[in-house]
Amino acid sequence: MSQTTVKKKKKSSMAGGRKRQGAYLLMVLPGVLFLLAFAYLPMPGALLGFKFYQMTVPKPGDLFQNVFLNSLVKSEWVGLSNFTYLLKDAGMLIRNTVGYNLVFMVIGVVLQVGLAVIINEMRNRKTAKVYHTIMFMPYFVSWIVVMYALYAMISATGFINATFKAGGADYIRFYSEKKYWPWIFIIAQAWKYTGQGSIIYLATLTGFDEQLYEAGAIDGASKWEQFRYITLPQLMPTIVMLQILAIGRIFNGDFDMFYSLPNGSGTLRTVTQTIDVYVYDTLKKGNLRNSFGYAGAAAFFQSIVGFVLILLTNYIVRKHQPEMALF
Repeated sequence: MSQTTVKKKKKSSMAGGRKRQGAYLLMVLPGVLFLLAFAYLPMPGALLGFKFYQMTVPKPGDLFQNVFLNSLVKSEWVGLSNFTYLLKDAGMLIRNTVGYNLVFMVIGVVLQVGLAVIINEMRNRKTAKVYHTIMFMPYFVSWIVVMYALYAMISATGFINATFKAGGADYIRFYSEKKYWPWIFIIAQAWKYTGQGSIIYLATLTGFDEQLYEAGAIDGASKWEQFRYITLPQLMPTIVMLQILAIGRIFNGDFDMFYSLPNGSGTLRTVTQTIDVYVYDTLKKGNLRNSFGYAGAAAFFQSIVGFVLILLTNYIVRKHQPEMALF
């Protein structure tokens, strides 16, 4: 084979490789643009937590003609003083945010893995797809819709209290009694996210070698024993990976759920307000001298703590099970 022919083949191979990579890069492009727009471009806003933010109209000679950037640059540095406002309710906010997320993580992984295993065990694939679609659909329902449905169920004149009244029992003041809301949040979160969260586990299960299960059945292993000794060990790397990522978001609550479902009840504040709701409420008030700075401090705190927790959790996993660590 001549050298010219070899060069032509190399060029053809490189051109084909570029075409394939171009297709992959095109698929990744929406995600990259999303990260750029919502993760990287807003990064200068992290400085809000360390400044006394005051809106300043740009002058013709200013470096930044954008109102936000100009105001951010010209605002006075206040160091860590903005974080003191967060400390006022830090105990309640951290307890609610972290406590709910820990419960959601534990219950979520059990329900999601369980649903994925059940769907995977169905022999009729059409039936399995129907069931999984039904479980997945709540993910697309807005929390506002859920809030109205919940209000119709538990309000003073709602379905549940109407049923109690018909039976001669006293109605329950759901929107003024705190003890019911942890359970309401847990049920709502499980209902909405179990189907969506099971997708990754189901995709992992479909890649397992069926011969392992056939060998287990021949040896007399029950379905529970097959799950315990075959499915769970193979599924564990995926479970650990997702939990590491979840740990990084443990200081971030589901804002839409915690803000919408209580329907603005101030009585429930101590069991429904998370850091995200606090940040929004702080900005919404607008009567604080530095509401932007306080909200920025709270958001910065969430990001830094989440980043540190991911590194710490990954370090612990890598130390004991290196093959399960993210990096």
